[in-house]
Amino acid sequence: MPDVSQIIKAYDIRGTVPDQLDEELVGLFGAAFAEITGRVPIVVGHDMRPSSPGLATAFARGAAGRGADVTLVGLCSTDQLYFASGHLDRPGAMFTASHNPAQYNGIKLCRAGAAPVGQDSGLAEIRALVEEWQRTGPPAAAATPGTVTEQDLLAAYADHLRTLVDLTAIRPLKVVVDAGNGMGGHTVPSVFAGLPLELDALYFELDGTFPHHEANPLDPANIVDLQHRVRETGADLGLAFDGDADRCFVVDERGEPVSPSAVTALVASRELAKHGGGTVIHNCITSWSVPEVVREAGGTPVRTRVGHSFIKEEMAKTGAIFGGEHSAHYYFRDFWNADTGMLAALHVLAALGGQERPLSQLVAAYDRYAASGEINSRVADQAASAAAVEAAYAQRDGVTLDHLDGLTVTAADWWFNLRPSNTEPLLRLNVEARDAGTCARVRDEVLALVNA
Repeated sequence: MPDVSQIIKAYDIRGTVPDQLDEELVGLFGAAFAEITGRVPIVVGHDMRPSSPGLATAFARGAAGRGADVTLVGLCSTDQLYFASGHLDRPGAMFTASHNPAQYNGIKLCRAGAAPVGQDSGLAEIRALVEEWQRTGPPAAAATPGTVTEQDLLAAYADHLRTLVDLTAIRPLKVVVDAGNGMGGHTVPSVFAGLPLELDALYFELDGTFPHHEANPLDPANIVDLQHRVRETGADLGLAFDGDADRCFVVDERGEPVSPSAVTALVASRELAKHGGGTVIHNCITSWSVPEVVREAGGTPVRTRVGHSFIKEEMAKTGAIFGGEHSAHYYFRDFWNADTGMLAALHVLAALGGQERPLSQLVAAYDRYAASGEINSRVADQAASAAAVEAAYAQRDGVTLDHLDGLTVTAADWWFNLRPSNTEPLLRLNVEARDAGTCARVRDEVLALVNA
């Protein structure tokens, strides 16, 4: 049987099918999930990958065998599964490998109300149970097995999102959406139905082999078709969703990318206006623009580590109304603190359609600095390379260092963050500065130290 230690990550379960993840193993994960959640009713959804329906059904059988009633919601985006978990107040399991290639699949788990499950909040217990059952054999069936039923929640999901952002009075907009053959092709038509939007659909056919391009819009190569279509048709903007449609990337009317930090700042300003202030969470590599805009809008910015479990934990702790990450994950208190790229997209559409300027001019107020983007360097020894960079900056005048997540070095006119990858021998560098020349100088200086 596959080695569970190789597929349980910090926030989810992910591996190749069938060598690392098969239906027999997934049945054990279903039984373990039922066990750690108290055998309460659970909800299960899946994406469009060829292996997803079978794996979701095997998980449901495993959970039902331990006495949990299971509701299968079928094809859905990850944020639609979070909606189901919050709407039904049940723990949930989503079968997806997000933007990974077709041979991968995985499971994103949450507790009732879409509360995160990570290493410290259930994954370690699940791993221990599965490894025990791999040694001793499957667990005995419950005296009263659970039921497995089906329920379609797509319309309820779309209706809920439209209650959170009013688009009925906006000017008509032409929108190109690249679903990347992922779950955006399933959810966008329902969410956009009846709104004053002219939809130009790219790659809406559900196909887990991703025949046109990878469903990862943060890679510039994967938004080339979207950019071309926006320019070619004179659209007002373009939206790109990743494979499980929980992340959304935006391009303006010129086909130019809008940074996720600018989207975070824009949505934060709208949420602060809606709620009359509040706390906004941002991770340590979002732009300086984000906390600046939050303060200007009367809110309180809180900086945290990269990763959805940290964002959700801080949102719950602080009662934050919104949170955003550089990776185009956007979190909303009104959506059970869960991330939903679709709701962020609706905010962008409402902001654009509520005034007459093009998107490039609208977001200029939220995009104030020059940034490098994330640069990955393959190194032999992550710790040694990071230590060399820290030593080079530790004694410099006018800089501060912190270790909230990796190493962040901040000066008056620039900052950079250097973080190790959890899964590969890589160091990830992000640099921001008040001008492009300074950004390039700092970037090159740090990379020279990393690669020395």
